[in-house]
Amino acid sequence: MPDLARRVGLGLASRGSVDDCVEWAERARASGIESVWFHDSYFERDAVTYASAVASRVEEIGVGLGALNPFTRHPVLIAMTISALDEMAPGRIRLGLGSALPLRLGQMGIPYAPDDAATRTRSTIDTLRTLWKGERMPPGKPGLPPLQPMFPPVHRVPIYVAGYRSPMMVVAGQEGDGYIARPAESIPGLRKLLRVMDRSAREAGRDPDAIDVAGYLLTLVDETRRDALNRAKREAFVIYMMSILSDVTLKRAGFEPALRDRIAAAWRAEDYTTAGRLIPDDLLDAFILCGTRREVAEQAQRYHEAGMDLPLLQPVVQDDAQTHAVLEAALLYGTVEVGSAQSARDRIGAWYEIARPFSFTASTVPVAAGGAVAAFTGLFDWTLFLVALVGGVCLHIGTNVTNEIYDVRKGVDTIVSPRASHAIVKGRIGEREAQVFSILAFAIAFALGVYLVSVRGWPIVALGLAGLIGGYTYTAPPFQYKFGSFGIPLVFLLMGPLMVVGSYYAITGEFDWRAVAVSLPVGFLVAAILHGNEWRDISEDARAGARTFSVRMGRSAAHWLYVALVVGAYLALSAGVAVGLLPTWTLLAMLSLPLLVRQIRSSELGATGQQRAIAMIDLETAQLHAAFGYLLVAGLVIAAVLAR
Repeated sequence: MPDLARRVGLGLASRGSVDDCVEWAERARASGIESVWFHDSYFERDAVTYASAVASRVEEIGVGLGALNPFTRHPVLIAMTISALDEMAPGRIRLGLGSALPLRLGQMGIPYAPDDAATRTRSTIDTLRTLWKGERMPPGKPGLPPLQPMFPPVHRVPIYVAGYRSPMMVVAGQEGDGYIARPAESIPGLRKLLRVMDRSAREAGRDPDAIDVAGYLLTLVDETRRDALNRAKREAFVIYMMSILSDVTLKRAGFEPALRDRIAAAWRAEDYTTAGRLIPDDLLDAFILCGTRREVAEQAQRYHEAGMDLPLLQPVVQDDAQTHAVLEAALLYGTVEVGSAQSARDRIGAWYEIARPFSFTASTVPVAAGGAVAAFTGLFDWTLFLVALVGGVCLHIGTNVTNEIYDVRKGVDTIVSPRASHAIVKGRIGEREAQVFSILAFAIAFALGVYLVSVRGWPIVALGLAGLIGGYTYTAPPFQYKFGSFGIPLVFLLMGPLMVVGSYYAITGEFDWRAVAVSLPVGFLVAAILHGNEWRDISEDARAGARTFSVRMGRSAAHWLYVALVVGAYLALSAGVAVGLLPTWTLLAMLSLPLLVRQIRSSELGATGQQRAIAMIDLETAQLHAAFGYLLVAGLVIAAVLAR
C-alpha cells in the first residue's frame, strides 16, 4: 500500500450495490487512501449496513459514519452500533454526528429547531463516551433501573461534529475530536466556520490543531473542466444540492439567495433542463470540484490550505468509472503532485511540528547552565559551548522524532491524542521520512561529539553514548523506558546531571561539584515535563499497555509527584546556595515563582478530575523550566562578571 504524503479519504452515498462499495473501498485501501466514509442519506439505504460490510471485509482502511443523526437514532442505539463495528475493525471506526437537513426531518414529521441541534449533539457525545467506558447512566424516566452497557468498552472512537452553523462549531471546538464539513461547503464558508471552532476550542483550554478537520468534497471528473461543468448541470443530484443551499451558505460564498430560489422553483417543477441552465459556472466552482483529475486535486489542495486536514472526495455520479477517476484524483492530491510551493511549506511545517520545538528548553537550558558554570569558574570557551549546544539540540530532535514514530506504532498517539504532534497520524510526514529525519539529527549530534572527543578525550565517548542510547531507546526497542516507571528517573539523569555536568566537562575538561548542584533543579523540572505529560495521558497510556508511574500508582500519586518535582527544583536551588556551592545571584531564578504557583493551581484542579486544567501541562511546565533555567543562567553570568 503506498505511503501517501497527505491524508485523503473517499466519501460514498449509501446507494447501489453493497458489493460495489466494498470493491471501491478495497481499491481505495490499495491506493493508500486513509478512510472511506458513508452518508446516512435518508430515503436511500442504511449507512451502517454499508460501513459494516467494509469494516468486516476490507482490512486496514478507516471506516467513517458521517453523519449519524441523534434526532433519528437514539444515543444508546448509536453506542450499541459503534460497539459492534469497533469489534469488526478495532481502532478504525470514526463517528460523525449531525442533525441532517431540516427538510428531511420535516418530511418524516420529526420535531426540530435549529437551537436543539447543538444541545442534542452535545448530550449525545456525553452519553456515548459514558457508555463506551462501561459506566452506568441514570434512567431517562424516574423509578427505572439505570442504563447499564452490556458490551465491552470500545477502542477510542473519534467523534466528528457535523454542522454549518455557529452553535455546532462551538460543540466541535469544545467537545469534538474532529469536525466534518458537509457536502457543498465553500472555502470562504469553511474558513469562517473554523474560526468559530478554533475560538471555542481556545476558550475551552483546548488546542485547535488537535481537532481533526474533515469534509466531503462533491467531485465530478471529466476530460476537460468544461465537460465536467456541463455534465454537472445535467445531474439531478447536483441541481438538488444547488436548490437547497441555505441563505447563510450562499452569502458566505458571495451569492444571493434569489439565484437559489430560481433553481429550486425549476427543480420542484421537475424542469431539470431549465434548472441546469440557471446554474452559473462560478456557483458550481464554489461548491463542487469539477474538472480533470489534476484540476480536482488542485481544488482539494485549496480546501487543505483553508484548514481541511482530511478531504473526502465523493463522486457525484457513484458508478465504477467516476469512482475510479475520483480515486485517481485523490491519489494525485495525496502524493503532493499539486501545489509544489505549498507542498514545500507543508513539508517544512511537518518537520517543525514533529521536532516539537516548544520542548527544546529541556536541552538548551542544561547546556546553557553548564556553560554558565564554566563562565563562573573562568573556564568558558565559546566554540566548545556552541558545539555542545547544537549537539544537545540535535540529540533532542532525534529523540523527539523517534518518540513520535514509536508512539504512533504503539497506538499511544492517535488522531485524537491531546498535545500529540499529529504529523505522522495526519499523514503530513511519512514514517520513513520521519526515520530519516531522526537519523540525520542523531548523525549531526554524533559528528559534533567526535569533534568534542578530539578536544576533550575519551570521557566524552561515555557521555555521548549515554545520550545517544538514552535518547533513541526512550520509546524505541529494546528498552522503551518511556512506557515504564523508570522513564522519569532516567530523564532526570539524562537531561539533568548528564547534560549539565557533561556540557561543563566538554567546555572546561574538568569536573566541578557546582555543576552538579546546578543540574539538580534543572533535572527536576525536565522530569516534571515528562511526568506532567504522563499524568495527563494516563488513560491513553493505559489503553496502549504502557506501565508508567501514573498508570501504576494512579492520579492522586501522579499529582503529588508532579508537585514534588516542581517544588523540589526550588528547594534544591536554595540548598545549593545555603551550602555555598552556588552564588547568591542564582536565586534570581526565584522570579519564576508566579509560574510555579500557576502550575500548582492547575495540578490541584487536575487532581480533582478537571482534565481540562492539565490539558497543556507539558507546554506550561516547559515554560516554567525555561523561565527558571534561563534566570538561573543569568544569575551565574552576573556572578561571573562581578567576580572579575
